[in-house]
Amino acid sequence: MTMTSSHPTPPRSVGTGIANGFRMRCPACGEGKLFASYLKVNEHCPSCGEELWHHRADDAPPYMVITIVGHIVVPLLLAVEMALHPDLWIHLIIWLPMTLILSLVLLPPVKGALIGYQWAIRMHGFDRGDSEYDPVPPSQRSGAVLLKP
Repeated sequence: MTMTSSHPTPPRSVGTGIANGFRMRCPACGEGKLFASYLKVNEHCPSCGEELWHHRADDAPPYMVITIVGHIVVPLLLAVEMALHPDLWIHLIIWLPMTLILSLVLLPPVKGALIGYQWAIRMHGFDRGDSEYDPVPPSQRSGAVLLKP
């Protein structure tokens, strides 16, 4: 449990946050859309107003998707090869599109689940009492970038 000044913050359900994120819904309310487009996260939930710009999904969703898709495609490919011994071109027309489609379909839900997890455990500024909390969404920040010497 995180403390904000002297007031304890209520716990957040990790399972609910991940499930709502996987459904590409707001991890807080489960109603509002998490994404404005394919992988662009809304700054606020359209339903409850929860701040969503704090997520730091970065490269984790693609790595997770690669692992998931690999665990689906490779055993199927090996099973088909051992049972039927098809020509190489048949493997190519089956497994390359399947790999691409599975990857594209799984990427948004996996990213959503990761954001739901970050929200539930109050990572990266999802906790207003945390030093990482930034009250200004990216769209309202100035374009100036300060470089450290």
